[in-house]
Order: sequence, then structure tokens, then C-alpha cells
Amino acid sequence: MRLGVMIGAERGDMARKVTKLVADIEWAENAGLDTAWVPQVPNDFDALTAVALMGVKSSRIEIGTAVVPLQAQHPIALARQALSVHAAIGGRLALGVGPSHHWIVADMLGLPYQRPAAYTRDYLQVLNAAVGGPGPVDVENTNFTVHNPTVLGADSPLPVLVAALGPVMLDLAGQLTDGTSLWMADERAIGDHIAPRITKAAENAGRPAPRIVAGIPVCLCGADEVDAARERANQILGEAEVSPNYQRLLERGEARDVGDLCAAGDESAILARFRRFADAGVTDLSVRLLPIGETRDELVASKYRTREVIAELAKEIR
Repeated sequence: MRLGVMIGAERGDMARKVTKLVADIEWAENAGLDTAWVPQVPNDFDALTAVALMGVKSSRIEIGTAVVPLQAQHPIALARQALSVHAAIGGRLALGVGPSHHWIVADMLGLPYQRPAAYTRDYLQVLNAAVGGPGPVDVENTNFTVHNPTVLGADSPLPVLVAALGPVMLDLAGQLTDGTSLWMADERAIGDHIAPRITKAAENAGRPAPRIVAGIPVCLCGADEVDAARERANQILGEAEVSPNYQRLLERGEARDVGDLCAAGDESAILARFRRFADAGVTDLSVRLLPIGETRDELVASKYRTREVIAELAKEIR
């Protein structure tokens, strides 16, 4: 299992965010992490722009989006942007996409959110053809009629991952992409539901074994602070639980909220949790650093302690 870190979800003004993105990717690469994942927060920095910025400040680490909502742009436009970024950073982009949630697509963007799985299938047919260029992109399906020439093509493989939680989406992910990018999935949900379903779909489609990227909060703390860490996870990360998609996924596992997903405790406790995810079938773990404390100084100190442990654990779980 490869270990990575989420970068870019923290709040802050734009000037400081750019500086922080660069500092964080330089740390992740120097710490020996395998991957960095940039969430596309609805009201924040553009994820692919962040990838490009961090890519020119690093040389080895894979940088992915987790995830870009599909409905916000045409698949040809997304393919063009992704291929450009992939080339700019030396072929290290992993493009994570997904149909998002009703509260983003319908409530925030005012776009239709009917039959998201069918829309994703149609979108991926166009996206895959465009990413597989150069050459003509000729795709006609229910949602798209595309006849678009392109001179762009990836010199090295550009992995495409799709956020897939339910059975239909997991089938699509296995059939049409290189894997899935997850949030709110615990070990049981992955081992009993996600990994078997997507792996079987990939096998049936004659595709390689899929990547399963799981995002979880992580906090290095004492045993007497574990409950506080889980409470903080619920406070700052719990809004996603309003999504029916996540609620159905939680029902397939043992976690009842994002606090239950948090790997909290000392180094041995965190490592044990990481290994349980690996045993469930996770190929890539994406750590969301979760600091605890009453003051800004305490939060910063907590974050740096957790980072140091993550760097050490990356050597042990490979």
C-alpha cells in the first residue's frame, strides 16, 4: 500500500495558500510519501491549478485530484486541462473525478443531478477517448454528441480514477477507469463491498487490478486524547455526512461518522489502522492531517508531530 497526504483543503487567503501549497508538497516529497491528493473544495482553489503549481515545485511524487466534479465542465475541456497539467509536471498527474453530490451540483451550481451514474458513464466515454489521443474523439451517447479532433496525448499513462460508492458506480469504475477515490469508507465497507465489486468489474472488462484510494483523517495523540480527536473530526469534516451517497456507504461498514474513520492514537495505533486498510484491499491511503489543540500554536504543533510520524510510517507499510 502506498501512503499519501491530502493537500490544499485548509482555509486561508489566496496569497498564503499558494505559499502553503508549495511548502506542503516540498515536505511530502522530501518525506518520501508516494502521493499527494488535492480535494476540489466547492468554494476554494482550483484543484488542477494547484496540481500544476505543486508539480513544478517537485520532481517525483504523484499528485492527484480527489475529486473534480464532472458536471462543472465539458469532458473535452477537462481532458485538455488534465493532459496539459500532466505534461507540465512530467507525467505525474492522477485525475480523480466524480459525479459529486446533489448539494454541490444542484444546490450550489444549479445544474441537473438526475441519474448521476448514467451521466458519469457517458462522460467517461468521452473523457477516455480524449485522454487517449491524439486523434479524433467521436462519441455519441445519451448526454454527449462529440466529434472533436485533438492533437493532445499523454507521453506517459494518465490514470483516471472515479469516486465510486454504490454498486453501479463501482461497476463503472472497474470497467472504464483505473480505480476509485474514496471518502467515508471504513475497512469493512472496502473489504466487503468496494474492493470485491470494483475488482470483479475490472476483471470482466479485461482491465488491470484497480487502484483503491481511501482518504482518512489521522491524528497523533495520547490515548486520553483519542475521543477529542474524533470529536474534532466530526466538527470540521462531518458536513459530508448529509449526503445520501455517504450515508448509504456508512451503512455498509462499521463507522457511523467521520470520527470513527479517524486513525487516532500513538504511532502503533495509527500503524495498526493503516494495516487494516491495506488488508481490506486499499492500494493507496490518503491521509487528512487532523491536528488537535485549544490554541493556534497547539494546533500547529500537533500537525507537525503527526506529519513526522506519517513520514516514518510510510517506510513501514510499503
